[in-house]
Amino acid sequence: MDKKEKNVLTLLEATSDDVDLVGGKNASLGEMITELTPKGVNVPGGFAVTSTGYWKFIEENEFMNELEKIFEDLDTDNISQLQKIGKKARDLIMSGTFSEELKNDIIASYRDMCEKYEMDNVDVAIRSSAVCEDAPDASFAGQFETFLNVSGEKEVLEKVKECFASAYNDRVISYREEKNVPHLKFAVSAGVQKMVRSDKASSGVMFTLDTESGFRNAVLINSIWGLGEMIVQGGITPDEFYVFKPSIKKGAENPIIRKDLGRKTKKYVYGKKGGLKEEKVDEEEQLKFSLSDDEIQTLAKWAMIIEEHYQRPQDIEWAKDGQTGELFIVQSRPETVHAPEEKKSYKEYKVFTDKKPLVTGIAVGSKLGIGKVKVIKDVANMDQFEDGDVLVTEMTDPDWVSIMRKAAAIVTDEGGKTAHASIVGRELGIPTIVGTENATEVLSTGQEVTVDSTQGSTGRVFEGKIDYEVIEHDLGEIPELKTNILMNIGTPEAAFKHSFLPNDGVGLARVEFILAEHVKVHPLALHDFEDLEDADLKEKIAQITVEHEDKKEHFRKELAEGVGQIAAAFYPKPVLVRLSDFKTNEYRNLVGGELYEAEESNPMIGFRGASRYMDEQFRPAFEMECQAMKRVRETFGLDNVNLMVPFCRTPEEGVEVLKIMSKYGLTRDKMDIYVMTEIPSNVILVDEFSEHFDGFSIGSNDLTQLTLGVDRDNGKLKDLFNENDPAVRRTIEKFLWEAHEKEKPVGICGEAPATTEGFIEFLIACGIDSISVNPEAIIKTFEEVDKHEK
Repeated sequence: MDKKEKNVLTLLEATSDDVDLVGGKNASLGEMITELTPKGVNVPGGFAVTSTGYWKFIEENEFMNELEKIFEDLDTDNISQLQKIGKKARDLIMSGTFSEELKNDIIASYRDMCEKYEMDNVDVAIRSSAVCEDAPDASFAGQFETFLNVSGEKEVLEKVKECFASAYNDRVISYREEKNVPHLKFAVSAGVQKMVRSDKASSGVMFTLDTESGFRNAVLINSIWGLGEMIVQGGITPDEFYVFKPSIKKGAENPIIRKDLGRKTKKYVYGKKGGLKEEKVDEEEQLKFSLSDDEIQTLAKWAMIIEEHYQRPQDIEWAKDGQTGELFIVQSRPETVHAPEEKKSYKEYKVFTDKKPLVTGIAVGSKLGIGKVKVIKDVANMDQFEDGDVLVTEMTDPDWVSIMRKAAAIVTDEGGKTAHASIVGRELGIPTIVGTENATEVLSTGQEVTVDSTQGSTGRVFEGKIDYEVIEHDLGEIPELKTNILMNIGTPEAAFKHSFLPNDGVGLARVEFILAEHVKVHPLALHDFEDLEDADLKEKIAQITVEHEDKKEHFRKELAEGVGQIAAAFYPKPVLVRLSDFKTNEYRNLVGGELYEAEESNPMIGFRGASRYMDEQFRPAFEMECQAMKRVRETFGLDNVNLMVPFCRTPEEGVEVLKIMSKYGLTRDKMDIYVMTEIPSNVILVDEFSEHFDGFSIGSNDLTQLTLGVDRDNGKLKDLFNENDPAVRRTIEKFLWEAHEKEKPVGICGEAPATTEGFIEFLIACGIDSISVNPEAIIKTFEEVDKHEK
């Protein structure tokens, strides 16, 4: 019999050519079983009730005329009418009966599965797979029905029929209308697949790119305890992992460049009478990652195999069987938000406010929206929502889509980057913030707010209307230059996005933001944790470092992951990481800092930079920093990282610092080690410094300050702080000439090129090798350098 005539196909029979017969979901499963199982990718077996079977069901029950009447007066903008039409259509489908032929075909296929898995009534997942559901230009995950932990012939038949009925879910009708898909030429295939017992282990979603930026060199994995429905519903915040693809390819020791522990307070497990039930997760389990490093790497490798097979980015669901310990891929569909893009421009949002946000959460979509809050906790109250409102709710599911598309912004209490609210917000281009924990309690209906998801991974909701500016950079015509144009990066979460700007690498990767926002605790307080006497302080540190029994590992992990994310974003271009340059007052602001840091009258010229690394008391902190940098290069495989020593007053200090670094394999034969040029002694003794370092980077802020004797933090002296002062210019000109005599490259990473008129022209005339500026100035810098080079 020809495939197209069959009511049922085994997944082994289905291929990517059979989308019109079994839908995108089932065709992809069949394709993976046939083509990717030999490559080590595990996919559970099963069968699909075809669109042929669906149309026979409609025809044999004589439903077409009735459906035509039901849809005569459809108006999807009228939510009440949409709900009535949807219910009528679903009730009609559920009133139908299977013909003997169709029923027998389904039962026979189910019995074959029972025999294969040696079970009387094998437990299966039944998922709707519709033609056009996962077309390359759209992917509304969860639009159609899925039924888990189904067993027995009667239940299987009932759930297949419910899959058919889900073709007329309110959200599906609305979705088809938007995509101009005819309602009555639309078939559903029901996929029946062996359940993976992830109720006894973990499950989740992964993407073969970064969902927010479209960065293609990373696999993003989200993971939770129990069955995966919880993750899509957004009921919790999942564990999150980033795996760097090039490091996998070259066999790095551990290519996992970031691991964030989620808030996994509940999970779905098998119900006693079928279906699912919700359970609390033990507190001890909440504090554990739901995947091991080996499992994360296995999933990432499978994701890359799947992406390579389909030749486009993928959105993949996976599950771990708690009975066998095996991992499985249970779905793969094309990623549709970033995949079609060819980035010809780059949008940057500047937000002007000193206000403290009302709530914060996980930013989705890199957009900004302003409107009046509408707190809606129940889908039954959707009719209260008006166009342009800010939807605030606990979490969303597909029933919310009809009002989500009208929202100025979406804010939820629960969820992560792969929750339903995130997927829909991203697809519709609506600013979205998920996982706020308390938005429904803090925000009030009628309150005007600004929802900002443009500034990295943390989304913010502000009271009132906040001023902002959108700058659109044209990426089409970037000139080729002799001078390298590099970028200053301090926030790891923004690195993937900034990597799309034209650049020759990173000329200044700052670690200070990582220390303040990710580590949060003074490194010596972590080193001395067991000996701390202040019980309240120990409790505060314990809460911040909950992942780690060894508190020193908190420092190493957070610093390595922050630097690793920046290095991965620009790989294989060089990334110059400036070692920590916090001043005493800044270290003092970290948790526990007051125990270790004195108050200095002028921290700018105080205990900072190289002299701090050499200090006997502080040295354990610097050694932890060296261990973190070694992890980035050797464990993560990010060998594009070079290091830079800041505020090095004498060549002797430089030698001592290099000795400490060498104990951890951070040596000049493996990488370039630069020194900052920010003190007059660096200029005067350029010959001696050249003997010990591979290059120089001018810090124009400090060099100007110390050349002119001006405190740049003193407002009364602001007019004297001038990088164009002849003394500063002559100092830089002299330094460049003498460093080049020693064949040492010289760059600049201060703010002067971007903020001081005529400075770029001066630098080009002096023969500067590279200019590193903040992301917002990089396009302008390319243009300026091109003009002056010509």
